[in-house]
Amino acid sequence: MWGKRMFETLSSSIKNIMRKKLRSMLTIVGISIGVLSVIIISIIGDVGKQTINSELDSMGISGLCIRTTGGVSPKMLSKAELDMVSANDNVKEASPLISKISEIIVRKMRTQAVLWGIDSNVDNIVAMELLHGRKINKSDINSNAKVCVVDETFAKNNYKRSNIVGKKVSLYVDSRFVDFKVVGVVSSGGNILQGIMGEMVPSFLYAPFTTLSSLSQNPNFSQIVVTLKKDKDETIATSNILRELNQKLGTSDGVKAENLNQQKEKLNSVLNIVTLILSIIGGISLVVAGLSIMTVMLVTVNERTREIGIKKAIGASKRIILLEFLSESLLLSLIGSIIGCVIGITIGVIGCLIVSVPVVINMATVLFCILFSVGIGILFGVYPALKAAALKPVDALRYE
Repeated sequence: MWGKRMFETLSSSIKNIMRKKLRSMLTIVGISIGVLSVIIISIIGDVGKQTINSELDSMGISGLCIRTTGGVSPKMLSKAELDMVSANDNVKEASPLISKISEIIVRKMRTQAVLWGIDSNVDNIVAMELLHGRKINKSDINSNAKVCVVDETFAKNNYKRSNIVGKKVSLYVDSRFVDFKVVGVVSSGGNILQGIMGEMVPSFLYAPFTTLSSLSQNPNFSQIVVTLKKDKDETIATSNILRELNQKLGTSDGVKAENLNQQKEKLNSVLNIVTLILSIIGGISLVVAGLSIMTVMLVTVNERTREIGIKKAIGASKRIILLEFLSESLLLSLIGSIIGCVIGITIGVIGCLIVSVPVVINMATVLFCILFSVGIGILFGVYPALKAAALKPVDALRYE
């Protein structure tokens, strides 16, 4: 019985909506625009966050970076400290790291790039997608081989192609240029950042850290990049590693640690706040659309006053009249929100395909937008519905 009554109420609501097609369409469009704006803002925020994280990961911005603090007599890290960090129970992988801006001669032309001195296990810590040739291996590390791996940007900038395995480049090390053989080409770190910022984000070259150390006659290094085990608390693990290193170096603050994962989390928090603020601004349009629903329903009540009087005269209760008008508000907001979600998702997907970034659709946000707009529709439809339900049959039948 209840199901039949609800079906009749919804059928009546649909007929009433179709009775004033233009008015209903404009109301639905207003709701659709509000939902569409929130969906698009959400997609932009989620895609932007994922893209930036991916870019930072591709540039090695993850894990824990342990470095010396400098000062009057700065301490340096050696293989002994590296072995200690690697043996720590909290550490999954540790790799020494030498980094500097280096002058390079390639095809008789001078340029600059970021030169990284790495170990053979660095690809377990820093994302390095091999395109051609091979990566730095243990044999290169043990033999101090004069080999290097370049990124695709470097290859294309200097040779107009990505595969330059076997070519020679001269790296400026310890006041002189030394020839290195290119043994591999990897995907460029920060492709999008390089595309946007151009030369401000330089090319990357990777060489065995032992080779750079021997050429500069300095076996030490200033940084160790660490990946912690997943089940370990980052704060406790970091404190434990620093305490052991300071004890070995005979200092109280000779080394420091930068938790690059936490830096990414802070950046994500900022992006979340920006997305939330923009979504709230977009949500204001939903409130405006809700006001339009109230206006439309009040006009509808006035137009259908005699109809309401007739229904009440033949036995329609206040509850039935109330449900009828509330269902109209619900249907208007539901249809508008669904249309807005579909169009918003479509625009988001097309936009992601155009700029070649992964599509990210947060279905929780989509569901929230639908529920929120329906709630707005019902909220702003309550007053007109109560006004219609409160009409006295005699007064309604006399209304002109």
